[in-house]
Amino acid sequence: MNHFILTASIIGLLSLTACDKPTVVNVPAETVIVPVPGPAGPTGESGQTGATGDAGIQGETGKPSGDTNIIIAPAETEPAPEPLKETE
Repeated sequence: MNHFILTASIIGLLSLTACDKPTVVNVPAETVIVPVPGPAGPTGESGQTGATGDAGIQGETGKPSGDTNIIIAPAETEPAPEPLKETE
């Protein structure tokens, strides 16, 4: 019985010393100075008005023909799944 207690204490002592945790040192971050905008200055002068663009050429108006057909295909759907058959 004495050998068991001695062996158990030695194994416990070795297992606890094997878990040596290194000390973590937190290094503070460097202080960064952020410039803050100051008060608003006086208003500047207004800019010049931009030049207007050309109007372009007027195109011909369309002629009604009456033979235009617009065909819209219906969306395809998947068939419904078959119901499960009951087994006895």
